[in-house]
Amino acid sequence: MKRNQLSDMSVFVEVARVKGFRAAAENLKLKAGSVSEAVQRFEDRLGVRLFERSTRSVALTPAGEQLYRRSLPAITDLETAIRELDALKDSVAGTLRISAPYSAGAFFLDGLLSEYALLYPDVAVELIYDDAKVDLVEAGVDVAIRSNTLLEPDTHALPIGPELRMAIVASRSYLERAGVPASPEHILDHEGICFAFGRGDRMAPWMFEGKDGLYSVMPRPRMVVNDLRALLTYARAGLGLAYVYADMAEADLATGDLIAVLPGAVPSLPRYSLNYRSKKHMPRRLRAFVDLAKKTRGKLPGSSDF
Repeated sequence: MKRNQLSDMSVFVEVARVKGFRAAAENLKLKAGSVSEAVQRFEDRLGVRLFERSTRSVALTPAGEQLYRRSLPAITDLETAIRELDALKDSVAGTLRISAPYSAGAFFLDGLLSEYALLYPDVAVELIYDDAKVDLVEAGVDVAIRSNTLLEPDTHALPIGPELRMAIVASRSYLERAGVPASPEHILDHEGICFAFGRGDRMAPWMFEGKDGLYSVMPRPRMVVNDLRALLTYARAGLGLAYVYADMAEADLATGDLIAVLPGAVPSLPRYSLNYRSKKHMPRRLRAFVDLAKKTRGKLPGSSDF
């Protein structure tokens, strides 16, 4: 059934229910003439008269009575479904689908989602860890948490989580064999253990702080992996330099299993961004998550206002 036919049928059912055009118009918030035109249009489309009209009364014809009795349950079900949808729109419920990089969980996301789930027990949370770039529409997710380099265009983004302190580390055995780089440019002469976003041709850049701002220098890729823990494993094995989150390397640095290289030249990376499609018609479950992320930003280590 076409959209205007469904609308005309709804008008017909209301006129039949209240037994009058004027009363139906008041209930539907329409002009009486519009109601009369809708019924006339519906009759013309069906090729049958549905009402007997007089100056004082409106009565269903036998055909109209049959159609009314058959269509009333369907219209009632449709109205109920719309009311239920309105109720859902005004409640924090449903399923919140999130895509995030593996590192976000330990840094801040696990704690944030635990608090969210306790606050909103009617929301089911689906969290998929994935470091690759994600298309929000194709992936069917409400929100993606990514670094700035992996954000989709034409979407809204809010900074979230702490600043990401970075470090270049290597084993003592590797540095004794290959030498300690004296400047970022010397990285070019070294073998590297590089992180890839999903595919080997999307390696994360190694960023450095120079007098003219940030710039990137990459080593010769000896190992390319998409698992952050593997970066440390291969670095401990002496396979090359690794560009890693400083917090993840703290234990190895404390024991001496790994040694930090060029600490003064390696800047922190920007915070992650919470990325979603539109503020218009945003589901309340997503709005609640965005609001909670804003409210708890001050509790996150290294967080600043956004």
